[in-house]
Amino acid sequence: MSKEDKPRSVGLHALYGDDPERADEAVFGRKPNPDRRGFLRGLGLGTMAAALGVSAIPFHRNMPSGLIPAALADETRPFTLKGKDGLIVLNDRPVNAETPAHLLDDEVTPKNRHFIRNNGTPPTDVDAASWELTIDGLVDKPLKLTIADLKKEFEVVTQNLAIECGGNGRAFFKPPAKGNQWTYGAVACSAWTGVRLADVLKAAGIKPGAVYTAHYGADTHLSGIPGKLPLSRGVPIKKAMGEENLIAFAMNGEDIHPMNGAPLRLVIPGWPGSCSQKWLTRIQVRDQVHDGPKMTGTAYRIPKYPVAPGQKVDEKDFVIIERMPVKSLITAPETGTKLNNRELEVRGHAWAGDREVSEVHLSIDFGATWMKADLSPPANKAAWQRFRAKVKFPEQGYYEVWARAVDSDGVSQPFGIAWNPKGYLNNSYHRVAVTVV
Repeated sequence: MSKEDKPRSVGLHALYGDDPERADEAVFGRKPNPDRRGFLRGLGLGTMAAALGVSAIPFHRNMPSGLIPAALADETRPFTLKGKDGLIVLNDRPVNAETPAHLLDDEVTPKNRHFIRNNGTPPTDVDAASWELTIDGLVDKPLKLTIADLKKEFEVVTQNLAIECGGNGRAFFKPPAKGNQWTYGAVACSAWTGVRLADVLKAAGIKPGAVYTAHYGADTHLSGIPGKLPLSRGVPIKKAMGEENLIAFAMNGEDIHPMNGAPLRLVIPGWPGSCSQKWLTRIQVRDQVHDGPKMTGTAYRIPKYPVAPGQKVDEKDFVIIERMPVKSLITAPETGTKLNNRELEVRGHAWAGDREVSEVHLSIDFGATWMKADLSPPANKAAWQRFRAKVKFPEQGYYEVWARAVDSDGVSQPFGIAWNPKGYLNNSYHRVAVTVV
């Protein structure tokens, strides 16, 4: 048998993506039942329980049709990189790696657990002593600042700031969207130290007519073509002047990890992580919306109206992503946990772009009922918020813990994914598998 003729395995996500009802029957032996949502009968229920290694699924009647049990949906592999621990590789050219949810349990994300999102080849010369930042464009006083200048001339502040990749959750889009197949772990909330972007822009003096910032880094395009940039994005002036945005030179009180932008980077929390330029060398103030690489076309854009899964959308109907949506992440227990008792503390984080989170709810019966979790306030603006709750399971068997956050404007996470062609902004419920034995 030739290499081309060898049978290929099909992952559970791919099987369910084409026809969830057919997949239910093929994998678990259950046939579609229009009268009872997700109801498993006879051999079907037994087959699914056996696949999960349990004797019962107490709330199986509430399972949506086509739902892949979270215990079977975790397809990860280890990744090793100097200074990082436990990350999962998605791409090695450029390096992109996410952090499993259970390794994000700390209120302040450790440096070695912060995800990596690269677009090009990182610079090799990252000497903090000689690094310079240029502020130019539509300003009264163009500036050239070393890191020492930043520390001397501006107030130095430390803030816990959440950064999330715009494509976090892309792996769950059906039909699939191209790009790094992030699951849940392209998010972090470290303690960043630096100076306020607004303070530096004020020192330069923003001229009338300024519309947008443009950010430039020292990384190079994967093609190796001199002068070709891998990414250069920006934000509206109004957003840039927010007190939460930092030009950062330290991460958790230490040097920034090289893969996270050392020695200098922007942190623009609440908006797609691509706005937070790494290896920062220049900020230009422009009289138009920035048109650098990954700012035009459909990059970091979504349709300006809801679309059906797989629908073709004209490029002119895409709009730039700004505020990230409300979202939650269960960090304990780890999915796949087996319990010898029926009580468990559930912990996690929730965040909501430029807004705060007002409530987090948990369910153990596939969304039939919900309980409110205790929710802590953010450490500062744009930090994620800690939630926790004691959960009691009524009997032995397979359960899923679901989390749903609500932001300060009353907007809730949805159960389903708001599909878009590029696979951005998936903020559907997070769920983890728990077995009570």
